Amino acid sequence: MGIIGNFLADHAGPARQTSTLAVGSMASGMAVGMPYVAVRGAHPGKTLWLHGQVHGDEINGMVAALRFANQLDPATMHGNVVVTPTGNPQALDSRRKRNPYDDLDLDQCYPGNAGGLISERLAHALFAEIRGTASFVINLHTMNPLFNSKAYAVYKLHPGSGIEEQELLRAIALFEPNVACRMDVGGKGELPGNIAGALDYQCLAAGIPAFMVELGGGSRYEAHNVALAERGFARLAGHLGILPGGANYSVQTVRRVTRRGWITFTQGGLFVPEVEAGATLRAGSVLGKSMNLHGEPLESIRLANDGIVIGLRGDPVIHTGERAAFIAHEWDEFPL
Repeated sequence: MGIIGNFLADHAGPARQTSTLAVGSMASGMAVGMPYVAVRGAHPGKTLWLHGQVHGDEINGMVAALRFANQLDPATMHGNVVVTPTGNPQALDSRRKRNPYDDLDLDQCYPGNAGGLISERLAHALFAEIRGTASFVINLHTMNPLFNSKAYAVYKLHPGSGIEEQELLRAIALFEPNVACRMDVGGKGELPGNIAGALDYQCLAAGIPAFMVELGGGSRYEAHNVALAERGFARLAGHLGILPGGANYSVQTVRRVTRRGWITFTQGGLFVPEVEAGATLRAGSVLGKSMNLHGEPLESIRLANDGIVIGLRGDPVIHTGERAAFIAHEWDEFPL
């Protein structure tokens, strides 16, 4: 059990602890560490762990998790809440997705390596604290800063976890997602690289329910997405019995996406969207049009088949091969 786990296991009564997990240092002597907020309830119970930021430009979850933790009254809690607002402090400081000192994608580095590169060490320090302490982990993200999106969820299934898809989707539904995307850990049209190294997947491997919540666009504060996340945290904490009153929210189904992909631009220029992110559209619908720097039309971005616009390009400056939109191709209404 780690530093945070030892604090939560102390039966000295309700308490709040803020500190930093030491990971290393820079040439200047500046420390590299992960701050945390741990709220220990008056009564024993489960531990909800909110991880605010794996990628340095994904901000909304950090704000939402800290605001949620700050308004908790530990005297009323049966269990605990932990917030690690940043798992990637150097990427946060540089306002970029990846740690500038090793250029690794941290969400492909878990469970980490105590003797590895700095991202691997950060991953190891966090996961060592989570393992054996967390009852449920929410891994908070946003979409690329160039895109707009409605809040949605991404989840994975681990064959040895004993955690059923319905259990994850019931918890995901508490966050009012536009869609819940089931991610293929083997790749196949998803992301390149070590997808199994994601924090939520490694939590599942350790028997801890976990999923990702994607809260809009990166590198900006979006009040509606922060408020949505705070509501979801409160409902999940109620669902776990940590807060009084239960989840106090229920829905019958969640829109589950089982296949998704993206559309790219053929030519560079300026893109002007004509629909909103989150829309469900018919085949042939125009998402937007591009023009060159003489104002002449270049191409219309259309859906080849029916689809849900998970994310839509918000930055109008485009190049050949860049993504115009992230699209759900196959989905259903999953009964809860």
